[in-house]
Amino acid sequence: MTSNPKTARKPVATAKKSRTAKAPAVKKTMQDMAEPKVKLTDIAYEQIEEAIITLRIPPGSVVSELTLSEMLSIGRTPIREAIQRLAREHLLLVLPQRGLLIPEIDLKKQLKLLETRREVERLICKSAARRATTEERVAFARLHDEFMHASSTNDDVSFMRSDREFNELSLIAARNEFAEGAMRLMHGLSRRFWYFHYKQAADLPEMARLHATVAGAIAKGDVKQAGEGLDRLLDNIETFTKATLLSDM
Repeated sequence: MTSNPKTARKPVATAKKSRTAKAPAVKKTMQDMAEPKVKLTDIAYEQIEEAIITLRIPPGSVVSELTLSEMLSIGRTPIREAIQRLAREHLLLVLPQRGLLIPEIDLKKQLKLLETRREVERLICKSAARRATTEERVAFARLHDEFMHASSTNDDVSFMRSDREFNELSLIAARNEFAEGAMRLMHGLSRRFWYFHYKQAADLPEMARLHATVAGAIAKGDVKQAGEGLDRLLDNIETFTKATLLSDM
C-alpha cells in the first residue's frame, strides 16, 4: 500500500510546531524571573531619590540600609542596589560601619556643575529632538502638558516628578551612552538644589513653562528650538543659583 506523502509529513510538521511553541514559554518564564528584581530596584531608587530631593531626608542626615528598607517596605537587596546608584550620583555617601550620609548642599559646587550641565544637556536635548521615536515624541508631548499644568497649579512635587521623567526620557531618546553617563551624575543634585532653594529665589511656574518649551520642541523634532529652549532654561537656573549664593553671603 502506497502512503500518502501529505499524510506522512503531518507528524513531522506537528512535532516541529510543538517544539517551536515551547520556546516562547521558556523565554517568558525567564523574563518573569528577572522582572521583579529590576522593578523593585527601580522603585527603591525612585522613592529614595525623591525623599532626598524633596528633603524628607534632609541634608546632613545619616540613615541606614535597614531604615530605608523598613520605610519603603522593600527588601534589602533592591535597597542596596539603589544605594549604590545614588552613591554614584553623589546623592548619598556610604560611611563604612556608620551608615549613609546625605551630603550638605554646596553652592559653589553647584555653579561648577552648571558649567558642565549646560554643554552636556544641550547635546542631549538636540539629539533627542533628532532621534526620538514616534512613541517617545508622544511622551514628550504629554510631558509638555504636565509641565504646563504644574505651572498653572504651582505644584512643586508634580513638577519634580515630571522633571525626573523628562530627564530619563531625554537620555533614552538621545541615544548617546557617553552623554548619558555624564548627565546622570548631575540630574539628582540639580533637582535637590533647586527644590531646596526655589521658594527663596526661584519662580516655579516660569521654570515649569521653560521645561514645557523644551519638551514641546523635542516632541515636534525641532532641533534648533530644543537647543535654544534648553539655553533659556539653563540661563534661568544659573541666575537663580547666583541669586541664592549672594543671598547666603
